[in-house]
Amino acid sequence: MFSCWKGRTRKIFLMLVVASCLTFVAWSVYLSTVNGFSPEVPCTPRKHVAFMKTHKSASSTVLNLLYRYGDAKNLTFALPPANHLGYPNLFRATFVKDFAKNPDKEYNIICNHMRFNLPEVKKVTGNDSFIFTILRNPDSVAESAFIYCHNDVPAFRAVKTLTEFVRNLEKEFKLEGSNNHLAHNVLWFDLGGDAEAGAEGPHVDQTLKEFDSTFHLVLLAEYFDQSLVLLREALCWDMEDMVSFQLNARDPSTRTSLPPDLLSTLQRWNALDWHLYRHFNMSFWQRVERYGVDRMERDVQHLRHLRQKIQDICLQSSTPVAKGKSSSYIKSPDYGWAKITGYLLKGNLTGQTKEMCIRMILPEGTYLNRLQRKQG
Repeated sequence: MFSCWKGRTRKIFLMLVVASCLTFVAWSVYLSTVNGFSPEVPCTPRKHVAFMKTHKSASSTVLNLLYRYGDAKNLTFALPPANHLGYPNLFRATFVKDFAKNPDKEYNIICNHMRFNLPEVKKVTGNDSFIFTILRNPDSVAESAFIYCHNDVPAFRAVKTLTEFVRNLEKEFKLEGSNNHLAHNVLWFDLGGDAEAGAEGPHVDQTLKEFDSTFHLVLLAEYFDQSLVLLREALCWDMEDMVSFQLNARDPSTRTSLPPDLLSTLQRWNALDWHLYRHFNMSFWQRVERYGVDRMERDVQHLRHLRQKIQDICLQSSTPVAKGKSSSYIKSPDYGWAKITGYLLKGNLTGQTKEMCIRMILPEGTYLNRLQRKQG
């Protein structure tokens, strides 16, 4: 009789356990549906991060995100003494301000412009660093570089239009010209590759394999919100930490385009960048598949909802504008031929809310100066 009762008790206990598990799963699914985010797997936030800041690829927006996170958490940045980490030279740890004086100091985040060099980066942020970068359609990168960097690049200065540059590529481009690397396969160059090695041959696949083993995640500027969702998961940060506004963007009036025949010429010219972009475009969507397409859609909507909430608090308009006359208008300085857009803050902001809003749109040079003063 006692044995029978004991068996029934065990069955009841097991039924209660199963019911509790099912209730938890159902509640998690309900929360993900109602609140727009996916249930989390326990993890530890990453505190050692290396961001390879590429040119003309929405990298300034990512930089601001990293600045704000590290600033709020009092993490230590590996900062340049001026405005970049020795670019266009291959990065060396000694390019970091005061690294030579104290090479054993712990650095948490490195994120300013550099030409990537993995062994030297690991000297700064450690072997356990999470390393990532961002890419953009190479046609867009080339057009943007021509406008932004026109005054800095001899191959650009020699012509008046992007069309003229593409028609005279071989004539205008000379490798020995200072800053001419910005006019040819600049993404490949930024990541540490040889931009003049040729677009065909075994070295291309070998270099792509090296990039694969180096970067834990490669974001795509054209799918910025999806990229941030993947980054949030990889870093184990909160979704609120991924909220950002587009920074350092150009006014549409300074954009230009090429006819189809010249666009094909430009693509052949930047063939290594296209190898790079196609390779990581494929792996990006494979990663989205592993993340879950439905889950990605929910989390992107959640991120956009959070962004809209902050925009409603901070900004007079969520659309960046090229001109503003009041003191509440904040933007980066114009550069080259580019007219940079900015944002108008709401006039009733005060205290911590105002400071939070300012940091969201602070020009990268201004924020860098702040961090340099903070770290001494």
